[in-house]
Amino acid sequence: MTLAIVGALCCSCTSFDEINNNPNDPSEVSPKLILPNICESAFSRGTGGMYADKMVVQTDGHNAEQFYEWNRGSFSTYDSELLQVTKLKEESDRTGEVIYDGLYHFFRAYYFYNLTLKFGDIPYSESLAGESKGQFTPKYDSQENVFVGILDELKESNDELAQAAVKNETIDGDIIYNGNAGKWQKLVNSFRLKVLMTLSHKGQVGSHNVKQEFLQIAGLPLITNNSENGQLSYIDQEGNRYPQFNAQWSGFYMDKTFIDRLAERKDPRLFLYALPTNEAANAGKKVTDFSAYAGGDPTVPYGENKNLVGDGKISQINSRYRTNPTGEPTILMGYAELQQILAEAVVRGWIQGDAKQYYENGVKASFDWYHTYAGDYSQYVTDEAASAYLQGDKVKWDDQLSNEQKIERIIFQKYCVSFFQGGWDPFFEHLRTGYPEFAHLADNPIPYRWMYPDTENKYNTQNVEEAVKSQFGENNDKITAMPWWLK
Repeated sequence: MTLAIVGALCCSCTSFDEINNNPNDPSEVSPKLILPNICESAFSRGTGGMYADKMVVQTDGHNAEQFYEWNRGSFSTYDSELLQVTKLKEESDRTGEVIYDGLYHFFRAYYFYNLTLKFGDIPYSESLAGESKGQFTPKYDSQENVFVGILDELKESNDELAQAAVKNETIDGDIIYNGNAGKWQKLVNSFRLKVLMTLSHKGQVGSHNVKQEFLQIAGLPLITNNSENGQLSYIDQEGNRYPQFNAQWSGFYMDKTFIDRLAERKDPRLFLYALPTNEAANAGKKVTDFSAYAGGDPTVPYGENKNLVGDGKISQINSRYRTNPTGEPTILMGYAELQQILAEAVVRGWIQGDAKQYYENGVKASFDWYHTYAGDYSQYVTDEAASAYLQGDKVKWDDQLSNEQKIERIIFQKYCVSFFQGGWDPFFEHLRTGYPEFAHLADNPIPYRWMYPDTENKYNTQNVEEAVKSQFGENNDKITAMPWWLK
């Protein structure tokens, strides 16, 4: 459903409000009843991006994401998640509960951040105004202006949450931090650094100086350990179980890109992600034998990888993901990622500090997190295992490495922990840095974006055409067209 359709539907039903008042579907609710659903949607992680990120391959059919053959994306975020966030603000204004304002701005920034990375220019300043202002065909804001808005809203979020934290106010309905505004503030500021690092190709974004603002925010409250991760935990209760519990993974196997890179680094987190091949298991190879793991080639026809399945020569995803109803928390942003962002900032000269310390802190935090949540596999990710891993040739931090080599190592550490966690983040990191490299067919270059939805072309034609022309040239709405943030 497009923004135009949403607006039209809202408009058409206004005159029937009085006679169609459903007591089971109230128009007014407490913000604390809206917030849990918003948190669940934002913090959940699924399989999105895993084919494009070269973590898994499809063996029972051709997968467009695996071969970088996608075309049009979806604006469903406007119709669902962002409408819920807007409703949170409406209800908090109605009830006078200003404590929710900080979260309202954070979630808006989060969703618009992901939308603009996928498309480029998007509706921002005039979006979500169909019911309130009768604006059913919103203009498209330039990507630069969208990022300005994102950074401005994140600052507002920090300021509002800081005030709530000083007053020791509790956020009712909070399933992430149990109402702690101070911890939300740390997540918001950590996410601000992530957004600014995303803009590493840019010096100035509107009134925002990227380097200077990063330095300023780095001095504010940030996530300081795994206990402050922005993560969603699950319980063994219908509707609240781990997203992959009882998942049907037909044709869903490991990609050799991911397997090989973890194996060559002797990364024990591989044991948590995948299972030894049937061939290796039948040969008596141990879980800790890196040669027991193999993945499929993401560039060959799916039938070739299907043959590997029949021959028992390809690793399945570790069954722990779908057999444990509580699984592990899903992370929107956490301490391990933040430490790698700070390491990169030191390498780039944005802040002072010890890049090696940040880098190693991030790796150790990842091992510690999995040690806490990986159940029977926790034995492979001890503190001792982390220390040994950090001495590996392809992992060890060496001051003699070039800055580019250091950034490559940093990005890999963000990549290798994103299994069922990172969504499309590794893909966008690849676009930003070139790391890690992703195999692709010569005829299918790696896309930079998604084309705008057909429904927008149909119902918001003029604004879409103007956005395409201003960014890429007339009639050049293509997945290979480079958006502003990468130029």
